[in-house]
Amino acid sequence: MKNTLHFQLIEPDKSLTDFVYSFTCLQNFSSQQEAVIIPNGKIDLMFSKINDNQMIVALLGLETKPKYTNQEVVNFFSVSFNPLAIEYVFNESIAEIINTGKILPANFWDFNIGDLDNFEGFCEKATKKIKSILPKKIDERKHELFQLIFASNGEMSIKELSEKVHWSERQINRYFSKQFGLSLKSYCKILRFQYSLPYIKNGNLYPKLNFTDQSHFIKEIKQFSGASPKELYKNENDRFLQFLAYD
Repeated sequence: MKNTLHFQLIEPDKSLTDFVYSFTCLQNFSSQQEAVIIPNGKIDLMFSKINDNQMIVALLGLETKPKYTNQEVVNFFSVSFNPLAIEYVFNESIAEIINTGKILPANFWDFNIGDLDNFEGFCEKATKKIKSILPKKIDERKHELFQLIFASNGEMSIKELSEKVHWSERQINRYFSKQFGLSLKSYCKILRFQYSLPYIKNGNLYPKLNFTDQSHFIKEIKQFSGASPKELYKNENDRFLQFLAYD
């Protein structure tokens, strides 16, 4: 009997929402064929159980193109971070791991394979650890910048963002390039793509966001997903895993 793919999402404590987007659990993942993970503008810290009952911890960089999954993974729990977390939780740049990732120590944050047996317990442990790491003060320009980017679905111009946070366009792009490995404009395109997905999921294949025209819309959807809006909507065999979040 084929195992059923099981997905679960838990939202973070309100005090962490600037840094943590969600906690997710995916079980019986190895039964999923030709699964595709599409860019969402988040950085994932993944705790994966592989077939020989070992745990692998990996930090995944931002994605700018679709990624086809590794079927050795049986199940995983993950913390999905907003970009602001990279500086204040991880205290490092992830520019070198764009579209890829890096393996972390197996005991990272004192997690062990037993922690993958209870998703709620995993979330509580991760929440406690993140709260213990966060500094009391952060750069308010960066905080406001990301608030504006997310509130506008990535559609506010760089010029307007720069003016509102009193930070030059050149400095903002330097920050994005050094910290995340892409420009602010490229990041905003990912967010706009991501915010198009609920419309596509509901069968609305005409752009609701600020695309030039239908051709431009289709081109960007293909760029980030490898599929047309119609193919995304059909989502045959539940290939596009992030659509699980909209169910």
